[in-house]
Amino acid sequence: MNQPTSPFSKQQLLPQEETLEILKQKGELFIGIPKENQFHEKRICLTPDAVNAITSNGHRILIEAGAGEGAFYSDLEYTEAGAEITTDTKKVFGCPLILKVEPPTFAEIKLINPQSTVISALQIKIQTKKYFEILAKKRITAIAFEYIRDENGKYPVVRSLSEIAGISSVLIASEILAATNDGNGLMFGNISGVPPVEVVIIGAGTVGEFAARSAIGLGANIKLFDNSITKLRNIQTNLKQTVYTSTIQPKNLKKALRRCDVAIGATRGKDRSPVVVTSDMVECMKKGAVIIDVSIDTGGCFETSEITSHEKPTNEKYGVIHYAVPNIPSRYPKTATISISNIFTPYLLKLGEDGGLENSLRFDKGLRNGLYMYHGILTSKPVGEWFDLQYSDINFLIF
Repeated sequence: MNQPTSPFSKQQLLPQEETLEILKQKGELFIGIPKENQFHEKRICLTPDAVNAITSNGHRILIEAGAGEGAFYSDLEYTEAGAEITTDTKKVFGCPLILKVEPPTFAEIKLINPQSTVISALQIKIQTKKYFEILAKKRITAIAFEYIRDENGKYPVVRSLSEIAGISSVLIASEILAATNDGNGLMFGNISGVPPVEVVIIGAGTVGEFAARSAIGLGANIKLFDNSITKLRNIQTNLKQTVYTSTIQPKNLKKALRRCDVAIGATRGKDRSPVVVTSDMVECMKKGAVIIDVSIDTGGCFETSEITSHEKPTNEKYGVIHYAVPNIPSRYPKTATISISNIFTPYLLKLGEDGGLENSLRFDKGLRNGLYMYHGILTSKPVGEWFDLQYSDINFLIF
């Protein structure tokens, strides 16, 4: 009697090694973009072009009426790009995914539905312990865009806004020096037979680099100070020319400040910016010289700096004009919006491709770095240590 033939080969009947795969299914995002209500905040997270790219991929975007006006984008431009416009603030905050520039206020958190996701700035230094407790109570998932890393391990949003701040610092100094603004009448520019403007830049990070680039482009002489030899070396390489560089030694710095027309402070510290320039150093500066303290967001690196506003941007001490307005990129909201939007758009499209935030967090280590709250569980070590709150490792929660 013939044995029945098996439909499987001998090889197929042998035990096979099993391969596990996480299937990614494309998901539809429903994004809410509320109007920014914080003082002087005019930026919006997405441009109409970005909205068009996202809605063309099958996602929904609900924008609060007037949200783009500060950055010179009309509601009509957004509706033509595929967004829905509403005057109902609560409806916008009711979306599952909320995009903001500034962190949501306590009043705005009340409008957010439980288990929602918020992507915004964190600004850890202005927050309180209560802020994170309220987010936890609502089981919110929150991502701080300033902590998101790219494939090179850099912080794209921080770098982009630092570039704007660096360029802005030179443009602002140029405005203040004009006699029409009660300045000493000096002009940036390599005018034949006229000595160039002398600029001291303290801090050789991204802000310092772009301030140096702009000042050199306008014909100024620059002197760069930083305690990191690596940063000073990198900035020379990036500028593609030899410039005066020095570590921060009080004697050398004081000598440079005494001769300069403009001093730009762009230092950063772990908690606050270190005070590098003392009152005595400022007192020795030329009358009518200008200080732009870009570090004022984290306390300022000039001892004489006091926070000013866009309405009254300068004050005078020892005859030296001080500019210490926080959030310098807000002076150029359209440029800042385009810059932020360029960074946000690929991430949002990727969220959709990955089938939602959960999968993106599994696959994208850089995005995971920005996560500080996951379904109400604090996952950020810096936040936990800063506010003495219990935190968990995100890797144990999503894998």
